Amino acid sequence: MRKILITMALLAVTGFAFAQKGNVKEAKRIATNAGDFNNAEKLIGEALVNAETKDDPETWNVAGFVQQKYNEDEMKKAYLNQKYDTTRVYNSVLKMFEYYLKCDDMAQIPNSKGKVKNKYRKNNSNVLLVDRPNLINGGIHFFNNGENEHALDFFSTYVESTFHPIFEGKDLAKKDTLLSQTAYFASLAAVKVEDYEKVIKYAPYAKEDPEVGGYALEFLSLAYEATGDTAQWVATLKEGLLKHRDNAYFFGNLIDYYNRNELYDEAMAFADGMINENPENAFAVYVKGFLYHNMKDYDKAIEFYKKTIEIDPTYSEAYSNIGLVYSIQGQDFSATATNDINDPQYAKDQETLKNFYKEAKPYYEKARELEPDNSQLWLQGLYRVYYMLDMGAEFEEIEKLMQQ
Repeated sequence: MRKILITMALLAVTGFAFAQKGNVKEAKRIATNAGDFNNAEKLIGEALVNAETKDDPETWNVAGFVQQKYNEDEMKKAYLNQKYDTTRVYNSVLKMFEYYLKCDDMAQIPNSKGKVKNKYRKNNSNVLLVDRPNLINGGIHFFNNGENEHALDFFSTYVESTFHPIFEGKDLAKKDTLLSQTAYFASLAAVKVEDYEKVIKYAPYAKEDPEVGGYALEFLSLAYEATGDTAQWVATLKEGLLKHRDNAYFFGNLIDYYNRNELYDEAMAFADGMINENPENAFAVYVKGFLYHNMKDYDKAIEFYKKTIEIDPTYSEAYSNIGLVYSIQGQDFSATATNDINDPQYAKDQETLKNFYKEAKPYYEKARELEPDNSQLWLQGLYRVYYMLDMGAEFEEIEKLMQQ
């Protein structure tokens, strides 16, 4: 009796395994004939988790085939201006990549004789290559709908598929002109969901892009800071500063780091390194002036700011900061000057005080001339300068601008 029961159990298991293999064949038949794709997905879905069929590359190949045929059918509707499910189409593309890539991985496992016979790669590789751009479209679709995590699935699949063996010989890493932009999208979505490990993974592929490279480096430095990797954070800030001198994020965070930790020697070494590499690098000279400025070594700050505008006479920030340093010196002097108008020293002190603002005046005015729309460089400065020098008409003009 025991033997009979065991035999019956084995027959039941074998029958279930045959049923799952039948599901695989039936799903393929349905997809081939553009039949009931919901039923095809149900059948192949059962086979993907069944112990008897889940390790067979054919199962995953058919799973990908079902998604491929579904998409082809939906695209016919789109071509004929018929209604189709955009969201499902994009999700289907993502599934197709998952299934065909899994099929390829399994087909690459050597057989009992140690040989690899991957009969799927050529066809599936060509199919995926055609549909790869739809991973970007799908990612954008979900990102714009606020589904950042799902958008990340699309963008990350695009980036990672670049290096998958299924595309061996196609050299996508070098030839794919959309890789860096998509890596940027991936890192942006990862920032949104605070998945900083993925930011660190994808942002490097985007950091050399001429359009979004600066943003990618911002994301990367943010991720290193969030994960507590100070060394990489500082290194990325330096890299960003060297490549994108006008990006206030890198400059502000790096200088703040040096100031907060009083690492002035390290900061100077960084600036000197840039200057030694190129003495005519106006930005590097400006950075050194800015460091002296923050160290309150105002004479040195003015010296290097003036060197900056010798190299680049259009460097508006240097003009503005020279005006600022002279104004600070004026304020410092005012704190120690006599306020007693009967004191013989009073007139001398007032003259000395005005001289600081006279020095500041042409630099603020030059900053205004260079960047009239960037009032942060000159508005507050000229307001104080004109006030201290009793320049009534000029002061009234600036006062009106401040009230706008």
